[in-house]
Amino acid sequence: MGNKTTKIENARFIVTLDNGRRIIENGSIVIEDDRIESIGKSTDLKEIPADEVIDASEMIVTPGFCNGHMHISYAHATRGIFPDDLGPSYLPYVFKLQGMMTEEEEYYTTLLGLTELLKYGTTCFLDPGSTKYLDTCMEAYEKAGCRVIVGSHVTDLPNPLNLPVYPTDKALDIIGQTISKFDGQSEGRVRAWAMPFSSDYATDTLLTGSKEIADHYDVGMTLHQSHSSQAVQLYREEFGKSPIERLDSLNVLDTNVLLSHVINTSDTDVEIIARTGTKAVVCPPQSLKQGTEIINSGKVPEMLARGVPVGLGTDAPNNSNLVEVLRAIYLIAIMYKGARQDVSKIPPETAIEMGTITGAKALGLDKEIGSVEVGKKADLVLFDTKRVEWRTLFNPVNNLVYNADGRSVHTVIVDGRILVRNHVPTFVNEWDLIQKVQGIGEKLLHRSGIQFPSIWPVS
Repeated sequence: MGNKTTKIENARFIVTLDNGRRIIENGSIVIEDDRIESIGKSTDLKEIPADEVIDASEMIVTPGFCNGHMHISYAHATRGIFPDDLGPSYLPYVFKLQGMMTEEEEYYTTLLGLTELLKYGTTCFLDPGSTKYLDTCMEAYEKAGCRVIVGSHVTDLPNPLNLPVYPTDKALDIIGQTISKFDGQSEGRVRAWAMPFSSDYATDTLLTGSKEIADHYDVGMTLHQSHSSQAVQLYREEFGKSPIERLDSLNVLDTNVLLSHVINTSDTDVEIIARTGTKAVVCPPQSLKQGTEIINSGKVPEMLARGVPVGLGTDAPNNSNLVEVLRAIYLIAIMYKGARQDVSKIPPETAIEMGTITGAKALGLDKEIGSVEVGKKADLVLFDTKRVEWRTLFNPVNNLVYNADGRSVHTVIVDGRILVRNHVPTFVNEWDLIQKVQGIGEKLLHRSGIQFPSIWPVS
């Protein structure tokens, strides 16, 4: 970079998420290239010169949001086609459609997903291994300028999801090659992890081997942990233990392991997760829309109470349909209040943490992102509060969680680069891209023969 200085000045509030959880009123931020150089009152930083000045009057600045689990590469092309009553049986259709996508189709569909994430404040996300053409989609990540964790999900046991099954050695080789090739690309904005799809479809050797590879490369490992009570019962009948107890018995759980969904868990499971330092990510939009047991048997409050870093995800745009982290923050703040009939469960401050600094910790990135602090990466979101959904404004945390959403995101910065300016993405023509992906989706449905017509007549 060329020593560019950017200043954000006169912000109504800066919600720092630093160790002291400071909220700075009438604040400014000075960015030197890709990192935060100074933070303070606007009056104190007034004389610092800058190559570019962003007037943040009546704006709230937050860290960029982290989406810890989102399948990005295929879903936007056929978004919204699945009826609610299809339930989990939608998954074979999903992977059939993905399996038919060309490189070009996956590139543009990924780019549209990135555009939506960034436009509404998500600056970092984890794609749990479902991208087929990583080389091509890497061009989309580079174009958008986001921060992403990638991988290649693998199975070595038969499954009902239309996922390819590999010999165990081949599956492990794919994981190692993916990490070796992609980790650290795009000036470090791209990281690559080990990603066995799920313990349901993995042998002991695949699970332990994946962990060994992650340790060798000093990266993370993630897998789906989305078990219904019936699935857990079947698991116990086969293995004599819960899925999490099995992972623990294999010495797979550790501080560099992230379990996704974590829906049906026991007190013993929570104790194991906490004891091993394992991280978790939950997906409120997907869990609620698909009628899972997250509010009945998901122990998110208990995990948080034990100090487990629990981040937020949205899952795919064709099962939750919703990929905006700020709305996931809203859902996590309210759903356990209702389920437990206890309004103290997951206060708004905790919910914001889950989408920022705690989410970054779950991804192993909290030393670089997740808060507005000197020395950290300049991944920032500016909210325009000159809008009815923001007013009146006294407590910015409450407003962020309970009445704001992505419509008010004005500016998004990643690595010091402005990727959204005045609500408009700077890296793509949004409408042209939308039309491109609409055409891709129509052709994909025609080729596949998959159709779920509207229940109401369309004439």
